[in-house]
Amino acid sequence: MRSLQLPLRAGPAALLLVLCLQLGFNKRNLREGFFPNQEIFTLKLKVQTELRECMVVKAHLQSNPQIEGSFNYKFTRCLCEDNPVTFFWDFQTNRTAKIAIVVDIINEKNICVEDISVVPNEANRYYTVRTLFIG
Repeated sequence: MRSLQLPLRAGPAALLLVLCLQLGFNKRNLREGFFPNQEIFTLKLKVQTELRECMVVKAHLQSNPQIEGSFNYKFTRCLCEDNPVTFFWDFQTNRTAKIAIVVDIINEKNICVEDISVVPNEANRYYTVRTLFIG
């Protein structure tokens, strides 16, 4: 009976996913690096939920114009109420870009320790868009 109750409890009203974003300049001597004309940034994303059941989340970034390198890493983790997840991306760019931070709640096996993870019927994608200004 419990397996039938979980999907009903994870509707959009019951699901609370919080995204906290921090974008900073990574202080390095750029003249010594491989990219002397590009600034190095670290994007930090903290994801947490107040839902009691665990869920599998996949996080990735999108940009316009496109940014190459580790910016394109996709991370998949188990997210539980008592264990927030933090993702990090380090990347270089020399131009202003719009960045979309996307978190999907997915149905994937062998990520969470528990056999059952919650996947909402609706609202399984969360995102925010920010502009990274390079002056």
